[in-house]
Amino acid sequence: MFGRIISALTRALLVALLFALPAILMPSVSADAIHIMLLFALFAALLVFIEYVSTYPSIIEFRYAAPFNRLRFLAVFLTVFTLSVIARGEASPNALTSFLHALGFIVGDAIDFPYSPVRLMVIMLPMDASAELILSVRTASGMAYLISLCALTLFFFFVRILGWPARNGAFNVWVNLPLFDPTAGGDVLPRLQRDGRLNIALGFLMPFLIPAVVQMMSDLVDPIHLDDPLTLIWTITAWAFIPASMIMRGMAMLRVASMISENRRRAYAAARGVQPA
Repeated sequence: MFGRIISALTRALLVALLFALPAILMPSVSADAIHIMLLFALFAALLVFIEYVSTYPSIIEFRYAAPFNRLRFLAVFLTVFTLSVIARGEASPNALTSFLHALGFIVGDAIDFPYSPVRLMVIMLPMDASAELILSVRTASGMAYLISLCALTLFFFFVRILGWPARNGAFNVWVNLPLFDPTAGGDVLPRLQRDGRLNIALGFLMPFLIPAVVQMMSDLVDPIHLDDPLTLIWTITAWAFIPASMIMRGMAMLRVASMISENRRRAYAAARGVQPA
């Protein structure tokens, strides 16, 4: 019990640090922004602590199937950290901020082609956007997209090469998928396959759909002002991380479905083998 509390507290502190990271790294942040980010940090830390201190999960999926959640947290942490350092470089430049800005500029410029997600993010900006804002959005989008692609590649390596999650021992579907209702009706295997493919399809489409939806809604509501560094950091992070997280979830559910199918085939083969001739 004591070890579980320490583990839950460590995870809660890391999540709180994630939400507070932009306010820590940015040279000048308003008091209202600090209070809002502190509130979010405390709420997220409390949620994670309650989730991990309990014996059985209620919200967080694949809790006992490392490193699924660790990869997702690492991806969003690196994204927030990198974009915060790049934004800090505008006021206090150094070697690290210059390197990350140059890397983001190269990646953003390389994938800024017609109909690409980065191009759609740039098009989403208002017509009177300054050249500095366009450059900042392109650089941040390129950096965030690079980190999300690296996270997806690494998780694909764990699934296809290292045999995740079977390499960690027995895998309990109902504990690792608390939001998946096995009694909703029908066989769980086609439902897992359907949900997995749906998550992958939505994750692939969301980087293209989000800018288009925001641009269409800008005529009805106030558009998002990305000239604020904090707004830029969290908007770009959500734009890159949520689709990548959905694709990872879809890959994981398809992997679980394939494991269930293999176990069923082995069980059917064993049952046929023991039947009398």
